[in-house]
Parts: sequence; C-alpha cells; structure tokens
Amino acid sequence: MSQELEITTMSEKGQIVIPQLLRKEMGLKAKTRFIVMRKGDFIMMKALQMPDMNKEWNSIFKKIDEKNLRISDKEIASEVKKYRKAKRKK
Repeated sequence: MSQELEITTMSEKGQIVIPQLLRKEMGLKAKTRFIVMRKGDFIMMKALQMPDMNKEWNSIFKKIDEKNLRISDKEIASEVKKYRKAKRKK
C-alpha cells in the first residue's frame, strides 16, 4: 500500500485525477462512484460498492426455479428484501 503523498490538480470543471498508483492499489475503475464529504479543510472520498443487480436477480430466480414456485410480485419484493438483508450480514 502506498504511503507516499501524491499531488493532483483540479481542472476548470472541478475534475480531479486520482493518481494511477492509488487507482491500481484500490482497484478503482472508470465509472466508480464515490461519496464525497467535507471535514474542515479536508475533502474525503469513499468508493461505493454497488451491488450487481443482474447477479442478485439471477440468484433469486434460480432459487424460485429450483422450488418450482409460482410467485406474485409482492412475494418477489419480499424475497428480494430478505436476500439483501442476508447478504448485508455476510
């Protein structure tokens, strides 16, 4: 992990380049989303981990197919909620 300071410059549009070494170390890719916070004169950024919705839905439908179930929209919404809650606990 890099412990050295890196310097970057903000463009006229307010864009800041995250140095390549830091992007590689953190596995940041184009289109990564961030939460940006200010604390005094510090600007902090945290990368968001967005769920893979296709993977989640495929997992849910696979479980439904395995059980040969007929399921309503309300039941689907309930299962999605349960699945996400269980996934967050991991």
